[in-house]
Amino acid sequence: MTKYTDQGKQDTRSGYGAGMTELGRTNPNVVALCADLVGSLKIETFIKESPERFFQTGIAEANMMGIAAGLTIGGKIPFASTFANFATGRVYDQIRQSIAYSDKNVKICASHAGLTLGEDGATHQILEDIGLMKMLPGMTVINPCDFNQTKAATIAIAEHHGPVYLRFGRPKVANFTPVDQTFEIGKALMLSEGTDVTILATGHLVWQALLAAESLENQGISAEVINIHTIKPLDDKAILDSVKKTGCVVTAEEHNYLGGLGESVARVLATHHPTPQEFVATQDTFGESGTPEQLMEKYGLNNKAIEAAVLKVLKRK
Repeated sequence: MTKYTDQGKQDTRSGYGAGMTELGRTNPNVVALCADLVGSLKIETFIKESPERFFQTGIAEANMMGIAAGLTIGGKIPFASTFANFATGRVYDQIRQSIAYSDKNVKICASHAGLTLGEDGATHQILEDIGLMKMLPGMTVINPCDFNQTKAATIAIAEHHGPVYLRFGRPKVANFTPVDQTFEIGKALMLSEGTDVTILATGHLVWQALLAAESLENQGISAEVINIHTIKPLDDKAILDSVKKTGCVVTAEEHNYLGGLGESVARVLATHHPTPQEFVATQDTFGESGTPEQLMEKYGLNNKAIEAAVLKVLKRK
């Protein structure tokens, strides 16, 4: 069914590190900031090769956002990186006022997002960051699916003028997109064409959507899988073109169903083409400590949950 195969599991945060390494070599205006989490963000090579372009702010994330905003005034392109919880919830006021309202060219790069942070538990597993960021006027929100796409997205956002929230994760997951891909902000990617149901997935759930589609095909159900790597701006046309063909949709994300991809899609459908929709997402809850696999199973964020949602939404067509 699908031309995509797992090329070997890698963590998306390492994709960010690889993208930063390339930017360090090709774009002299790119600078990096980090809140005492260099190893977790995988930017050691950037720092080794361009030490004068790195700013270690320590565990002072609000200060890091202010410094990043200031650096843009001198023409620098700051990549401010820390865990997603600290990159959004802890510093929302600084992002709103100093970056979004001021339209500063800051790239907020957030690792360890969602439940797959794992054993560190609920205090670190932010599941509302996409909602927080997408509601800020002018903020671009990107959630790539694997190592290769995260690297490509990291490189692409350096060329985009304006604030960006780039979300990625901790665990090693399937790496299945092309090594040499071009990342186009706001352009959804058709991964598998189908006629019975549309599956719109983002981040770690994209691979799970492909696995679900393969299982559904064995049941005689043709699922169209689309990778929504950019939550904002959303590719309304790709979504509408697909649902007009299939007649129903499932959205899948490692995020609260309130405020995430699913709600953005529901807005598009309600405005232009009302369509039955099911949501694969956390149900207005905090997480807990556990392995990524245990948590994704318990909270219904895997291929089995997507498959069940498809079977449910098909009955509503």
